[in-house]
Amino acid sequence: MITVNVKRYDPKKEEHYMESYEIEKTNKMKVLDALQQINNKYDAEIAYRYSCRAGQCGSCAIKVNGKAKLACKAEINDNDTLEPLDFKVIKDLIVDRSTLNDETNNLNLYMASIDSNETVSEPAIIKPEEYKRTEALRGCIDCYSCISMCPVIQKTENYVGPYFMRALSEISFDPREDFSRNEDAIDAGIYYCTSCGQCSITCPKEIDIYGKAIEKLRAQICTEKEGPLKEHKIIREYVHDTGRSVQPTGEGKYPEGFVKSYNQTHKFEEKPKIAFFTGCMIDNRLPWIAENLITILTKLGYEVDIPEEQVCCGSPLLRTGQTEIIPNLVKKNYEIFKEYDIVLTVCAGCGSTLKRNYPEYGANLNVMDITEFLDGKLNSEDMKELDIKVTYHDPCHLIRGQGISKQPRNILNNLKGVEFIEMAKPDQCCGAGGGVKSGKPELAEALADDKVDMIKELDVDYVVTNCPFCEFNIQDSLTKNNMNTSIINLMELIKRAYE
Repeated sequence: MITVNVKRYDPKKEEHYMESYEIEKTNKMKVLDALQQINNKYDAEIAYRYSCRAGQCGSCAIKVNGKAKLACKAEINDNDTLEPLDFKVIKDLIVDRSTLNDETNNLNLYMASIDSNETVSEPAIIKPEEYKRTEALRGCIDCYSCISMCPVIQKTENYVGPYFMRALSEISFDPREDFSRNEDAIDAGIYYCTSCGQCSITCPKEIDIYGKAIEKLRAQICTEKEGPLKEHKIIREYVHDTGRSVQPTGEGKYPEGFVKSYNQTHKFEEKPKIAFFTGCMIDNRLPWIAENLITILTKLGYEVDIPEEQVCCGSPLLRTGQTEIIPNLVKKNYEIFKEYDIVLTVCAGCGSTLKRNYPEYGANLNVMDITEFLDGKLNSEDMKELDIKVTYHDPCHLIRGQGISKQPRNILNNLKGVEFIEMAKPDQCCGAGGGVKSGKPELAEALADDKVDMIKELDVDYVVTNCPFCEFNIQDSLTKNNMNTSIINLMELIKRAYE
């Protein structure tokens, strides 16, 4: 027997309530089967949609334990909680899709070629290479799961959501379409997307909405000189002129950045097999994170090279569509790092870019996030008791960009005197990415405030993360809300344990 929890809604009483049911679970039983068994066994009359039972119609999409799933494809497990998608509820698990249908009509999601009114004597011929650009975007089944899971949709009316951006991209990239959709995309809020990747991992048809649709459409907008935002242009100028997206402060211990200073004081008789790709933020804004990483690795007996010639990975440019100088950045970094056995990163965005985007340019490096490398290598017997309570924020470009979630938690649970408490939604985007922090700061602030609301419930000393952009954004909100809790990078915490 298993227990299934269902969030129900009575439209007559306008009342939401939870009910739990015990049912017999069969082998590989689906959520849809469970709902049918509940209705049959208890005469519960739970309302839900379904049609094809084959994952093709999209009508049975609901939330299972907070994640949007197709009821006909997701397996049911003990104590699962079933809820409707995040739209107006009609009854129980059935939601009102009419507003989404209206938006589809408003955006004219069909090809509107300037030649569309002419009589066509022959069908248009699409070359294989032309079809390939839209192939990755086809297959949408209109389940609207991506919209339900999008954190931005909950915070602004200026963004129509990933479903519509995918549709706009598919039409815009079609070689038969002569009419530009760039203005439509800008008006629909394309620069409000944080590139969190939630839509891509949610999509039951595995469409990479943010990577293959939103970011590619941003690139097209830039290529055709209709974008990016003015705040994003500054980043391109910095990278073009200096190789870094942020510049050294000219002050403190590392006035010219960490990398340059490190190479002035560290010389190796034999070149190490491990290299550290610092990223721009660590090099020029958070050098103590690099210091801590080197201290930890040295204690564990590893020598690490930090090539001075390394440049920006290109992530801020890729995320905002400014791709014209990306090939040069990729080529330079690849030539610098290709001989190393391992390339370590401590910035989630850099790691995701090196792993996901560089292979598209023919550059394959053996990249490891520092948590991947350290997991299982730290000896708690050598540590001191820290006596602190912490929670952990999953950076989007780490958990979804690189699939890394367990490793940082393993490390935290291995630190002496650290009580680790999960927040409600540790993987919810904090709003720092996708150019939103610079281009749409009010949205970044609102999303960070949501994260801080979760943190308030825990009474912890620190929020641990492994992304410099998340650190800044969450700390800004913690400070604004007069919280005693502080943000801390995982490398700092490990270093303290070894002091």
